[in-house]
Amino acid sequence: MTVNRIPDVVPNAGVTAATLRRRWWALGALSLAMLVLTLDVTVLTVALPTLAGALDASESDMQWFFTAYLVALVAAVLPIGLVGDRFGRKPLLVAGLIAFGAGSAALAYAPSAAAFIGLRVGLGLAAAAIIVMTISFITVLFDEAERPRAIGIWGAANFLGLPLGPILGGWILSNAWWGWIFLINVPIALVALAAVLSFMPGSRADRAPGLDIGGVLLSAGGLAALMYGIIEAGDNGWGDPTAIGFMAGGLVVLVLFALWEAWLTARSGASALVDLSLFRSPSFTWGTLLTAFGLFGLYGVLFVLPQYTQAIMGLDPQGSGLRLLPAIGGLVVGAVPAHRVAARIGAKLSVAAGFAVLAAGLALGATMTASSGDGLMAAWSFVAGLGGGLGFATAASAALVELSAERSGVGSAVLQAINKLAPALGAAILGSVLNATYQAQVHVAGLPAQAVDTTQSSVFGGLSVAQRLGSATHLASVQTAFVAGLDDALRVGALVVLIGVVVALALLPAGESERRRIARASGTDTASANPLA
Repeated sequence: MTVNRIPDVVPNAGVTAATLRRRWWALGALSLAMLVLTLDVTVLTVALPTLAGALDASESDMQWFFTAYLVALVAAVLPIGLVGDRFGRKPLLVAGLIAFGAGSAALAYAPSAAAFIGLRVGLGLAAAAIIVMTISFITVLFDEAERPRAIGIWGAANFLGLPLGPILGGWILSNAWWGWIFLINVPIALVALAAVLSFMPGSRADRAPGLDIGGVLLSAGGLAALMYGIIEAGDNGWGDPTAIGFMAGGLVVLVLFALWEAWLTARSGASALVDLSLFRSPSFTWGTLLTAFGLFGLYGVLFVLPQYTQAIMGLDPQGSGLRLLPAIGGLVVGAVPAHRVAARIGAKLSVAAGFAVLAAGLALGATMTASSGDGLMAAWSFVAGLGGGLGFATAASAALVELSAERSGVGSAVLQAINKLAPALGAAILGSVLNATYQAQVHVAGLPAQAVDTTQSSVFGGLSVAQRLGSATHLASVQTAFVAGLDDALRVGALVVLIGVVVALALLPAGESERRRIARASGTDTASANPLA
């Protein structure tokens, strides 16, 4: 079969037949690009103990290995969306893939923890370009009818990296030099780059948006501060002064950002970073927020399973990664056909049904004990993944369906900013619930003061104390208390997702999008023939 190259630039006002034929190949390129990012994050979780020794990294350094990446990513998403809309989305995606591949190679040879952290900042910026531009291209290439299917396929491919990272990373760390866990990103990035160059059209806004420097600075500063505060709350508790200060400061700056954008929008001829008229659409507003509910619940699965399998079952990262496969299988089964479910029963009921199934899976997971086996884990994680895939894919599609190609970059960036905050918030909230229950229930009476502190610091600290003391009683107490904490965390996750069910039923539109309805009423609806309209 001959693969034809699509045109270098596709104007938003029209679409070529070649683009229509090749858009599913382009989706494959986007999915491969996202796989690079997922692999990096999941492999790093496995590699932390090795990196601590190789780079002489402290606990604070290892925390910043993640924090620097996430804060840079969240801070960059809105400016990146503006740059893509103004100067072109394909060049930015290409630059992001090149930077990510080069940064991954540099990480393998980082001479110190400080250099490693600096490279993680650069990787976070590159990741922001890849994430925002992939979503933007989906908006450009697929019409309203096709976007749910495209989002489902893209989301399923994205989640495939979750079990693959620990499995592949664990094997490499056991059999080869640790630097290979980052070097494996390079060939994948190169293949994704070749696919993007071959199959992706060039795309930019017909009218270049203005450079809203004030909006860029306020959005980047506010989002970065809020993300950092949430991460600190997850590590040090919600009463930590640093966490409170950064979260409060971030929220204040984001309020100032919203006021600034409203003022710019009201001025004649002014060009704001974010088109606030987007939020007049219930589909975009509530679809975007509902993706956060779905990610919060899905994070409950990813938060619980690795800890349970490693702390309670004693598995290594490879074995732990394999236990994620039922959840990922459920995500794929739920996300890929989500467009058909939504077409039959509507986005409102589809999101609500998906989240209800997700909540049921989390509630089933909350029945785990220290002696539960693989069967129960596979069952509840598959059910949770199934519901999460259906609900998340449909909610994301409901948001993206309102985006025109003209401002798809910034609109996609808004969606991604919220989606990146949701897992961090999930980690902080669910982690706090777990720790509170664990510390309240673990028995430390009669232990030396140092052993008490070590036991209450984490389940792994408690396990080390039990091993050092040779105490089966203490081991049972640590495991039982920890599983009780996990169960409580899953119950909280299920409750949050059920709130999402109510929000979907009450506020998400049931029918076709407002933009499509207006276009149809005016006789200008060409979306079925022109996915760039």
